[in-house]
Amino acid sequence: MNALERLCNQFARIVDGQPSIFNGVCFIQKFRPIRATILGQRTRSPLVLPTFFTFESIDRRGRALNLGETVILQQEINPFISALRRGGIIVTSLHNHWLFEQPRLMYIHFESVENPIIFARKAAAALRVLRK
Repeated sequence: MNALERLCNQFARIVDGQPSIFNGVCFIQKFRPIRATILGQRTRSPLVLPTFFTFESIDRRGRALNLGETVILQQEINPFISALRRGGIIVTSLHNHWLFEQPRLMYIHFESVENPIIFARKAAAALRVLRK
């Protein structure tokens, strides 16, 4: 196992996700257990219920470009953004993906340049404000 794989696995353990590596990018995925429908049909699609992380481009100081995205319920938005901001993580986008979904699902994107393990710890702390 090389250094990137070890680091990716460590990140995945912190956020309780599944790691993989594509083109030198660590990709972590997990899915929220939200009971959701779109157009009245039940969905468990990974397009609807994701929490994704990546990190790449690690510099000589061990800092990487860290990116995250998660599906989020309306009532979770403010506490989650506050938790990210407390950690110095930049919130880049909050938007919807679908129409006619229940409950109302939003998607939030966030980023930082720092050691990926530090980012993972901050992201994990922010995720704790979300209902399971």
